[in-house]
Amino acid sequence: MMRFLLSEDRMPTAWYNAAPDLPAPLLPPLHPATREPAGPDDLAPLFPMALIEQEMSAEPWIDIPGEVLDILRLWRPTPLVRAVRLERALGTTARIYYKDESVSPAGSHKPNTAVPQAFYNQREGSARLATETGAGQWGSALAFACRQFDLDCKVYMVRASYDQKPYRRILMETWGGEVVPSPVDDPEHPGSLGLAISDAVRDAAGRDDTHYSLGSVLNHVLLHQTVIGLEAKEQLALAGETRPDVVIGSCGGGSNLGGIALPFMTDESVRLVAVEPSSCPTLTEGTFDYDFGDAVGMTPLMAMYTLGHAFVPPSIHAGGLRYHGDSPIISSLVRAGRMEAVAYPQAKTFEAAVQFTNTEGKIPAPETGHAIRAVIDEALAAKEAGEERVILFNYSGHGFLDLSAYDDYLHGRLVDA
Repeated sequence: MMRFLLSEDRMPTAWYNAAPDLPAPLLPPLHPATREPAGPDDLAPLFPMALIEQEMSAEPWIDIPGEVLDILRLWRPTPLVRAVRLERALGTTARIYYKDESVSPAGSHKPNTAVPQAFYNQREGSARLATETGAGQWGSALAFACRQFDLDCKVYMVRASYDQKPYRRILMETWGGEVVPSPVDDPEHPGSLGLAISDAVRDAAGRDDTHYSLGSVLNHVLLHQTVIGLEAKEQLALAGETRPDVVIGSCGGGSNLGGIALPFMTDESVRLVAVEPSSCPTLTEGTFDYDFGDAVGMTPLMAMYTLGHAFVPPSIHAGGLRYHGDSPIISSLVRAGRMEAVAYPQAKTFEAAVQFTNTEGKIPAPETGHAIRAVIDEALAAKEAGEERVILFNYSGHGFLDLSAYDDYLHGRLVDA
C-alpha cells in the first residue's frame, strides 16, 4: 500500500499551538514607531481581533470553527503517500513519505490558513482583504477563500513572478481577485515579498473596510497549518511507522514547514529540517535580530533571522521563498538548535524535482523542489550509512502553473542562483 487516507471524520478539529512548547519564549513584536512591545490595539488596524488573540495565545489547542471545517473538507484530509518508486530509483534503505497538499483547490497548502483568515475577517465585518503574494500560491488561496465568504480581494504580486507566472494571475482573477504587480511605484523593479507586503499594508491601513492578510511568518498562520502534521501523525501510524526520523519542508516564511514539522516538535528523537534557496539564505546566513516584516518599515518589528528588510533577492522561480526574514517560531527553533537549516541553488532543486516527476509522476512547484532535494540527499545518506530511516516531507504544491520554470531548466536557460 502506497497511499494512506483518513476519513473526513478524522480530520483535526483543533489547531496545535506550538508557542507554549518552544525551547524559549518568543520575544514580543515591537511597534514600528515607538519600538515598544506591540499590543492588540496596535495590531487592530490590520487584523481582526480573533487572529490577534491567536497570534498571542498561550493555549495549547485552539478549536477550528465549524464554518472553516466545512470548507476544509472540500480537500482534507489530504493523502499521505509513500514514494516507493523514488526509493527504488535511489536504491535507498530509507522509507520516504510525503503529505500531498497539492490537492487543495489552489494547488498548495496555503488555503489551510486562507480559509480561517477570510472567515474571521468576514465575521468581524471586513468587506475586503489586501495581501501580497510571491509565486502566486498564497494569492490564489486567499482569492479562493474570499470568494467563499463574499469578500473582495486585492493582491500585490511580486513583479518578477507576475511576469513569470501569468496563469497564477488568471487563477486569482477567476476567483474574483484583483491582481497588480509590486512594487506599484517602480515598474522596473523585480520586486520582493517585503516590498509587496509594504504595498498591501499601505492599502489596508488607508481603508476602513479593509484588513491585511499574511500567508506566512506569523504565529496564527503556522497555527492554522498544523492540520498537515496532525493528519500525518495518524497516517504514519496507518503505515506502520512509530514516528519519522526526520521531517523536511521548504522554507521561505515558514508556513508549510511549520505545518508539517511543529506537531513533531516535542519529540526530540525527530529531526526537523528547513530548506531554503542559496540566493535567499535567511536561516543559514542571516542574523537573528529585530527587523521589519516589510521593506519600508510599516509593520511591527519581529525577532527573527533576517537578511535585512531592504534585501532584494534574485528573481529565482521559487518566488514563494524570496523573503528576507522568517517566522519567529521557525527562527526560535533554529536558534535553539532544535531545527536544522540547509540551502541549495535552484539548479540542484530542479534536478531533484525532475527526478521526482520521473519516478513519482507528479510535477512539484519550484518551492517544493527544495524539500525534495533535501529528501534525496537524506535518503542517499541513509543508503551510505546502511540505515533504515523514515523521511517525511511536505509536498507543498504542484508545479502545473510553473512550467515555464521547467522549460528554462530543461533548455539550459535557468540561472543557477
